[in-house]
Amino acid sequence: MRIILMLLCFPFLLQAQNNSIAEKTKTMELHKGYFNYYWDAAQGKIFLAVDKLETPFLYVNSLPAGLGSNDIGLDRGQIGDSRIVFFQRVGKKLLLTQPNTDYRAVTSDPREQKAVNESFAQSILFSFTIEAEEANTLLVDATPFLLRDAHGAADRIRKMKQGTYTLNEGRSAIYMKNTKNFPKNSEFEATLTFVGGSDAGRFVQTVTPSVEAITLRMHHSFVELPDNNYQPRQYDIRSGFFGTTYFDFGSDISEPIQKMIINRHRLFKKDPTAAMSEPVKPIIYYLDNGTPEPIRSALLEGARWWNQAYEAAGFKNAFQVQVLPDSADPMDIRYNMINWVHRSTRGWSYGATIADPRTGEIIKGQVTLGSLRVRQDYLIFTALLSPYINGKPVSDKMRTAAIHRLRQLAAHEVGHTLGLQHNYASSFNDRASVMDYPHPNIFVNEKGEIDFSKVYTDEIGPWDKRAIMYGYQDFGKGVNETPLLQNMLAENSKNGLLFIADADARAAGGFHPYAHLWDNQSDAVAGLDQAIAVRKKGMEQFSEEAITNFTPLAKLEDVLVPLYNYHRYQYEAVFIKCYSTKSIRCCY
Repeated sequence: MRIILMLLCFPFLLQAQNNSIAEKTKTMELHKGYFNYYWDAAQGKIFLAVDKLETPFLYVNSLPAGLGSNDIGLDRGQIGDSRIVFFQRVGKKLLLTQPNTDYRAVTSDPREQKAVNESFAQSILFSFTIEAEEANTLLVDATPFLLRDAHGAADRIRKMKQGTYTLNEGRSAIYMKNTKNFPKNSEFEATLTFVGGSDAGRFVQTVTPSVEAITLRMHHSFVELPDNNYQPRQYDIRSGFFGTTYFDFGSDISEPIQKMIINRHRLFKKDPTAAMSEPVKPIIYYLDNGTPEPIRSALLEGARWWNQAYEAAGFKNAFQVQVLPDSADPMDIRYNMINWVHRSTRGWSYGATIADPRTGEIIKGQVTLGSLRVRQDYLIFTALLSPYINGKPVSDKMRTAAIHRLRQLAAHEVGHTLGLQHNYASSFNDRASVMDYPHPNIFVNEKGEIDFSKVYTDEIGPWDKRAIMYGYQDFGKGVNETPLLQNMLAENSKNGLLFIADADARAAGGFHPYAHLWDNQSDAVAGLDQAIAVRKKGMEQFSEEAITNFTPLAKLEDVLVPLYNYHRYQYEAVFIKCYSTKSIRCCY
C-alpha cells in the first residue's frame, strides 16, 4: 500500500519540481542585481525573478539608438516615460501596475489615503504569466514586455506623416550587450524593427538605409526608489525652477489643494554648520565619450561653470563634469549624461530629467546637444567676416566664436537638468543668466570693424547663482527654510534680477516688454540698431572672400542665408516689445 501511494504521488512531486525556478532556469545564465534575471541564450529570452511584490519602484523607457531625424524627433539618448510602478499577483498572473501619483492625501491616516487611491484610476501596464515560483519569488518571461514599442516610435512616425510602420517581432531581439544588472537598478535593452515603408516620407527616406525596415533600440530601467531622507522644497514662481504638481486631498480646506514642489538633485553638506562645506555626495555629470575635440573641451568647460553657483550656495566641489568611462553605459540610470547627438539636419538641443514623482528629486539628468549647431554658427560668423583672402583664412574668429557658443550651450542645457527653466530677462539684466537664448553680442567698434570681443560670456550669470542658492542651499536640520527662501527671492527683486519664463516671452499671447528669445541690451531699439549696423557692415564686405579656394561660387548662398537671418529675430523683439508697451518711439 505504501509503495502504491508513493507511485500515485510521484507525478505531483515531479510537476512541483518542474515548476521550481531552479528547474526552469537550470540551463540559463543568472544575472544578479535589483531584480535577478536569467538569460536563455537558446531561446533569446529573459526571465525575470520578481521577489518584491507590492513594492513601488521606478520604471523608465528610453531610446539609446535613434532615428537621426530632427524633424521626427526620435533622438539617440532620448528619455521616454518615467513612472512609479509595482508588481501584484492575481492567481497565475503578475500585473505591472502604475499608481496615480497626481492625486494623493499627504496625511498619516491610511483611511484618507485609501479614499483618494480608490477615487482615481490606476493603470495596469502589462500582464505576465507566472512560469515558476520558489518561496516568495516568482519567475516570469519578460521578453514580450521588453520587445514592445514602449517609446511609441511607430506612433511618432505616423503622426509626423512619415509612414505607417508596425513592429515586427521576427526581426526584433534582446540586446544583451546593454542588458546589465546592478544592486539598485536593472537595465534591459532590445533591438526593435518596424516594417512598412510603402508610404515612407522624406524624413524617413533621408535617414534609413532601406525604408522597408526601421531598426531602433529601446531601453528599460527598473530602479529602486530613493530613501525618505530627501526633503522636498516648495515651488515659487519667482525661483525659476521646474516643478512637480499634485493634488493633496489631505490639505486643510483653507489651503490650496494643488501643490507644487521644485525639481532638483539631492545635495547635502558634510558640515551643515559650515559656510563652505564639501557635499556628502557630489552631483557628477558625464560627457559623451564620442565627442571630438575641440568640442569636448568646450562642453566640459561650459558645463563646469555651474560649480560657481554651488560655491555661491556654500558647497565645495559639489558639481563635477567628467568624460564617460568606456566601461560605462550612458543609458544606465546612475549616470547624469551630456550626449553629443548627430542628426541629418540641424535641430534643437535640450535638457531632460528623470525625477521621483513623489518628491521632485532628480535622479538622472540627460542633456542632448545637436552636433550640427556649431556648423551653423560657424557659417553665420563666416558670413559676417568674409575672412578669406585669395581663398585662404586670415582670421579664426568665426571658429573661436562657434566654440565659445558651445560653452554657452552646454551651460544652458545642463541648467535645465539641474531644475531651471528658461529666463528670458537675461538681456535686460545685462546677460545675467545662461538660461536665456543668447544672441551673439557682436558690434561695430570705433575702428569700423565687426568686433567679436564680447560675443558670449565666460561664466554663468548672477541670476543663475541666486537660482541655485534657492534650490540647493542647505539650511541644516530643524531650520524653517520658508522665510529664508522668501527673503532670498525678495532680494532678487530688490536688486533687479528678474525671472521671465517661456509663457511670458515665447507664447504669442505672452508679450512682455523686458523679454524676448533673441535680443541684446535692455533697450530693444538700441539692440536692433546694433544688429543692423553689424549686418550692414557684413553686407558691405560680403564677397567671394566668404568661401575658401576650390569652392563653387554657388556655395555663397549657403553663407548668405545665415547672414540674412542674423537679425531677423531682432525685428521680432522690437515689435513684440513695442506692442506690449504701446511705445510710439519703438514703432517707427
